Amino acid sequence: MNNLFLDTGSTSFTEFVGSYAPGLLPGRFESAAGSVAHQIPHATTIVAATFADGVVMAGDRRATSGNYISQKDMEKVFRTDDYSCMGIAGAASTGIEMARLYLVELEHYEKREGRMLSVEGKANRLGTMIRANLPMAMQGMVVVPLFAAYDEDAGTGRIFSYDVGGGPYEQTNYASIGSGSLFARGALKKLYREGASLEDTVLACVESLYDAADDDSATGGPDVTRKIWPLVAVITEDGYRRLSDEEVEAYVRQVLDRRMTEPDGPTAPLR
Repeated sequence: MNNLFLDTGSTSFTEFVGSYAPGLLPGRFESAAGSVAHQIPHATTIVAATFADGVVMAGDRRATSGNYISQKDMEKVFRTDDYSCMGIAGAASTGIEMARLYLVELEHYEKREGRMLSVEGKANRLGTMIRANLPMAMQGMVVVPLFAAYDEDAGTGRIFSYDVGGGPYEQTNYASIGSGSLFARGALKKLYREGASLEDTVLACVESLYDAADDDSATGGPDVTRKIWPLVAVITEDGYRRLSDEEVEAYVRQVLDRRMTEPDGPTAPLR
């Protein structure tokens, strides 16, 4: 009798699936149609920033296929366990699949071991999954996530970015990924304050996404008529929480009201 399902021999769900049905894993296809990769919807800008009690992650809602806006309300920020989340930029279909698989990966480990992985362990596991997608990435199906978690041992929020080879790089204070990341990071560089409150940090993230949308056509700004707001997630010692649309709208309205008189947004003092 095959006891594969009774004893996987590993705490990794990905390794289990790889031994039983490797074709189900992202990046395990023989080839990809590189010529049509640009036609596949791509997710864009994600930002994350630590604050006094944890970490905030926010993302815009636009997905693009070349110069075509393929979706206006895409989900790009995903809960991965009670104390972590990931945002995706790049090929949307592969990124969503990776986020779902990573959620199961962490649950599988917790059920087998009876405890959660450390933050470093979570970051490394995600890096392994990104590395497995490298053949697809070389053909245009690139997925580069941003990972954020609350470290219960250290009592602080932590952020990790990645390259296409899966290398995890811990970031200090804030980070951004996606086509609008250059502009979002520039805004955060001026607006971020270490040890700030949750409210100030969320507002800084929303401001940075607005600046990204202002200069990057692939990043979507808030859609007031359709009431499509950025996605904002907060992780503290109490766990993961996604802010409601009503909460995010209140922050967006503050940004929009200020931009009516200051179109380029707030400026940081020189002294």
